[in-house]
Amino acid sequence: MRLGVLDVGSNTIHLLVVDAHPGARPLPAHSHKVELRLAELLDPEGAIGPEGIDKLTGVIAGAVQAAEDKGCEDVLPFATSAVREATNADEVLARVREETGIDLQVLSGADEARLTFLAVRRWFGWSAGKLLVLDIGGGSLEIAYGIDEEPDCAVSLPLGAGRLTAGWLPGDPPDPADVRALRRHVRAQIARSVGEFSRFGAPDHVVATSKTFKQLARIAGAARSAEGLYVQRELTRKSLEEWVPRLAAMSAAERAGLPGVSEGRAGQLLAGALVAEGAMDLFGVDELEICPWALREGVILRRLDHLP
Repeated sequence: MRLGVLDVGSNTIHLLVVDAHPGARPLPAHSHKVELRLAELLDPEGAIGPEGIDKLTGVIAGAVQAAEDKGCEDVLPFATSAVREATNADEVLARVREETGIDLQVLSGADEARLTFLAVRRWFGWSAGKLLVLDIGGGSLEIAYGIDEEPDCAVSLPLGAGRLTAGWLPGDPPDPADVRALRRHVRAQIARSVGEFSRFGAPDHVVATSKTFKQLARIAGAARSAEGLYVQRELTRKSLEEWVPRLAAMSAAERAGLPGVSEGRAGQLLAGALVAEGAMDLFGVDELEICPWALREGVILRRLDHLP
C-alpha cells in the first residue's frame, strides 16, 4: 500500500510518501516539504498567531493535495513540540481540521523518543545491542535508551535548535556572552536526565538522527547525502568541540556556505551544535553514528505493525 506520513514539526512540515507492506522496509516514493519554523512563530504568550495558523493550514492543505496526487491510500498526520506546547493548541488543531479535513495527532515528547527509537532499532537490528539514541529537533531534544524495540527510558527536553536560537541567540553572529549562557543552560538541562539513563549501564551503540546531527556530521567530514543511505556516517565529540567555537564566530550566511548546511537551517546550527556537544559530553559519548531513519519512519513502522 502507499502511505503518506505528514510530520508537522517545529522547523518543517514534511509529507513523506512510501510504498510499504508488513515485513518489508518502507520505500520512499515522494517527499514534499516546506520550512515554516513554527517554533519561531510563537508570540510572547506562547501562542501561534493568526498569520502562523494561516500559513500552517495552507501548507497542510498543499501536502494533502500532494498525497492525493501521489495516490496515497492513507495519510498519518502528526504534530510535535511546536504545536504540542502552543498555548492555543486546541484552536490550531480545530482550524486545521476545519479547513483541511486533517485530524492532527499531537505526539508527546516521550512518544517522539519511543517512535524514533523504534526506527533506529529496525535500521540497525538486534546486533546493535543496547542503543542510546539522540534526536535534536526544532523544539526539543529526545533521548532514548534500550535493548528491545521499546526503550527502557525515553525523555524529551525543551532543547530544540529553533527554540534555543529564538530565545537565546538574537545576534548574528551571536554575542559570546549569549553563547556561554546558552551553553550553561543546555548542560544544566541535560544533566538532570543523565542519572535516569546511567542506571541501565553503558550503551553498546550510540546513534543520532535529525537534520541537525546530519549537518554537523557533514561539516565534520562525513559523506554527502548524494552518496546514499547506506554509507556509514559518524560524528566524534572531538570534531564537534573543534567546530563549536568556529560556528559561534560565523554569521548565519557564513554557516550556509558550509558543506551540507541549508540556508534555512544555518541560523540554528550553533544552538544545535551546543546541544549535541553537551549531550555527547555529559553522556560520555566519544563517537556516534548517524541513522537515516527517524520519527517519520517510526510512525510508518508502527502503523504497519498494526495492520492485519
